[in-house]
Amino acid sequence: MKVFLRFFHILTIIFKYGLDQLIFPNSYCVSRIFLPRFWIAANRAQQPLRLRLALQELGPIFVKLGQMLSTRHDMLSANYLNELAVLQDKVKPFATSTAIKIVEEHLASSISNVFSYFSELPLASASVAQVHVAELIGGDEVVVKILRPNIAVIIDTDIALMRFFAKVINFCLPGVARLRLLDVVAEFEYSITNELDLMREAGNISQVRRSFKDSPLLYVPQVYWDQSGTNVLVMERIYGVNIADIGALKAANVDMKKLAEIGVEIFFSQVFRDRFFHADMHPGNIFVDINDPKNPKYIAVDFGIVGTLSEVDQRYIADNFLAFFNGDYARVASLHVESGWVPSDIRLDQFEMDIRAVCEPVFARPLKDIRFGLLLLNLFKTARKYRMIVQPQLLMLQKTLFSVEVLGRRLYPELDLWATAKPYLEEWVEKRMGFKSSFSRTKQQIPFMLEHFPELPRMIFNILDKSQSQNNIRVKSTKNKTFIPYLFFTFGLGLLLSWVVYS
Repeated sequence: MKVFLRFFHILTIIFKYGLDQLIFPNSYCVSRIFLPRFWIAANRAQQPLRLRLALQELGPIFVKLGQMLSTRHDMLSANYLNELAVLQDKVKPFATSTAIKIVEEHLASSISNVFSYFSELPLASASVAQVHVAELIGGDEVVVKILRPNIAVIIDTDIALMRFFAKVINFCLPGVARLRLLDVVAEFEYSITNELDLMREAGNISQVRRSFKDSPLLYVPQVYWDQSGTNVLVMERIYGVNIADIGALKAANVDMKKLAEIGVEIFFSQVFRDRFFHADMHPGNIFVDINDPKNPKYIAVDFGIVGTLSEVDQRYIADNFLAFFNGDYARVASLHVESGWVPSDIRLDQFEMDIRAVCEPVFARPLKDIRFGLLLLNLFKTARKYRMIVQPQLLMLQKTLFSVEVLGRRLYPELDLWATAKPYLEEWVEKRMGFKSSFSRTKQQIPFMLEHFPELPRMIFNILDKSQSQNNIRVKSTKNKTFIPYLFFTFGLGLLLSWVVYS
């Protein structure tokens, strides 16, 4: 019943703001027939404003959708982009008195006992939380992020609605099973639920801050752990120019080419060095330190949504990128099979030909003209007929790559994404697959190997004895003769391990 009522509420808001006119522009819209008063009211405003107001009223999940759309300069016109950009940090705030009450309940103390100043008006207000400027009694300038009250109930209902529709679609259209809609919903639920625990975000901030400690590329603000909790997060206040303010960046003579290339380098560093990346990179969360315009530095905030990759996924992504870049489509096809992204019973030669048909017209252009996001979409369409299985764990990576590419080209339209990325990828592959990397990983395993080294002769003997028993070989002399070479092997292995340790 709760899900049904939420669904009815969503339909009501769609009709209220005349969004059915956006979905079915050439039809006689439902709102005109059944809800004329809503239609008349909605048409007093322009369509972009109606879309933004509707998404804002629908709640946090729909605001997230609006934030994502606000970065898609390749999809929407400027009037839509400008209106949806409001959703990045200017959503209607909740009352300051409520915010103070939440903070005081968390601190179990009056706000004046912790802060010498706490702003009445929020600095920013987004889908899940709002931020107030404050100053600790010790004099540190901070921002206080506070979760919206009752936000979890709204999100739980919307997730339940998404799960319901995923089940209905799976039941009615068995052919879409490969899309793994329920897994996609589960992945989305995991990411947005994590946003509701600000201590998780604090942990994410701490990890990225540690990864980029003393880095000339990125600065991450400090967390004040003693004042932070699950619904209140206190962080160092940062100062910078919003990444979307291209005019201010140019007026400060910022090196836009370098700024765009640094953004790409940060992304690939997070993915291929850390396997942990900021996955909510809309302009409201990214600022630029312009104190040295020739060497600009990014400042990132809001780490509520992050992405992680397994070593297996990381390896296949890197290999795929390099194979695409080098035009090795046979390798791309085989990697998709090896990773389990497409079934093993497909014709690899046909898959390779179809990939080549999609990629060659693209890679025949100058690298700066390649839109990798659009290339990915075309590849997914091609892979459909080979029953490609959607990888939910990669959805955030794909979304983030779209954002990085669009943002980079806004900063510097001539950005050569792959000229910037390829050296980093090749260096990563060399580190991961070269002799030094293999030697280093072997050395890390030596303590474990030495711990079990005394047991090795007995383990080898048991394996051999079991193998011989299965073959009905019971001759004692044969076992003794078979065992002697392995004693030499064990002795030699011990010498090798000793040499590696002491070298």
